[in-house]
Amino acid sequence: MAIFLEKFQVAPPPATAQELWLPLSFLDIIWLPFHPIRRLLFYELTSPKEHVIATVISDLRNSLSLALKYYPSLAGKILYPSNSEAKPVLSYLPERDSVTFSVFESDKDFDYLVGNFQRDSDLLYDLIPEMPPAMEESDCKLLHLLTIQVTIFQGRAICIGVANHHSVGDATSIVGFLKFWASICKIGEDEKLPIKPIFDKPLLKKSDDLSSIFLNQVRQIPPEFGEIHFPTRRVRATYNFSPSNIKKLKDSALERNPSFLHLSSFVVTAACIWTCLAKSLSQESGEEISDEEPEFFVFAVDCRSRLDPPLPENYFGNYVAYGIAKLPHIELIGDEGFPKAAEAIAADIRNRINIKGELLKGCENWLMELSQISQQRCLSVAGSAKVDLYGLDFGWGGPVKFESPSIDQDQYAFSLCRAPDGGLEVGLSLPPEKMAVFHANFQGGREH
Repeated sequence: MAIFLEKFQVAPPPATAQELWLPLSFLDIIWLPFHPIRRLLFYELTSPKEHVIATVISDLRNSLSLALKYYPSLAGKILYPSNSEAKPVLSYLPERDSVTFSVFESDKDFDYLVGNFQRDSDLLYDLIPEMPPAMEESDCKLLHLLTIQVTIFQGRAICIGVANHHSVGDATSIVGFLKFWASICKIGEDEKLPIKPIFDKPLLKKSDDLSSIFLNQVRQIPPEFGEIHFPTRRVRATYNFSPSNIKKLKDSALERNPSFLHLSSFVVTAACIWTCLAKSLSQESGEEISDEEPEFFVFAVDCRSRLDPPLPENYFGNYVAYGIAKLPHIELIGDEGFPKAAEAIAADIRNRINIKGELLKGCENWLMELSQISQQRCLSVAGSAKVDLYGLDFGWGGPVKFESPSIDQDQYAFSLCRAPDGGLEVGLSLPPEKMAVFHANFQGGREH
């Protein structure tokens, strides 16, 4: 178990603190009912506990305060009107707001927790910061946006746990903040820092009209406050796709279709996981599934560079759409399932996502479409092949392991990030009996 040591409220330095009021764009509003996003970063750190508390924890707190000077929205709250047509806003008030920063000590086996083999998902939850519950104030819910927990493994390591509300920012934004925080912690504020964020919501065209449409829709969705029901009855495992693994997957796809277009590392990795999971679920359940029953794969798409003109890379907030691939069940689990899955994913990227003006077309129907798809046979992905979590160095090297506990709350989802060797890392969470079948199929079919 984890033993509580201390808790702090961390805010931007008082001399720099100014009120901040930001409207939510329609792409922020869509995430209002969604559960918190949780990330765990494990670092080897062999210093004694006393040194970690006196030096490392102090450095993390002080640098977090300095980072929040540039990212004040993360210390703020979303004001979500409960019984009116007023639109939600994000506000930071210096006299009210701060980030909860908790410190714990754990006696768990660190080497077990950071393994790639199958592990009990429940063991990670002592390391995850608890997002404070929503507050009620003048017919508004006040939603907290960020909370941090550092867990010390005596003389062995620390774990930095981060939980954030999705409406404050997508993965690109949050990882950008973590990179900024890590840089200040490692080299100080006076040195060359990563590019500072931009919060200018008017950059988003059509946002006002679409905000009203999305707000009416999300008010009909019961909010997920991130409550986890134990036991989760899930295990998690990590699967690494090295550059050589990815090349073999690409070669396999090209062998079947020499004219294959947009054959990226993401496409072949996702196709491999999708086909392997579909076969495994079919084998494990033993249920009769219609050959023509649709199978879906849903993935996030960063829109910043896909607009005309593009949004700046350092735009802070949500600018994520989604891609979708669809195949009949019989084709996905068949001998040619992998190349067909890769082509289905690549086709949506090629024919819709990468065409200017197409990505946001019909976005007012997204919630309805995703709701319908989620009730069917569907796999989704959390994260991105472009996200470099293993590059987050606070001064003692990069993390030895990243985990995304959030995928435990989705029926079938995997996490994805760039791996230290330049390949891709996949995290998967499944019930034990399903994971056993998946693992056997994956070991036999990774190179297709």
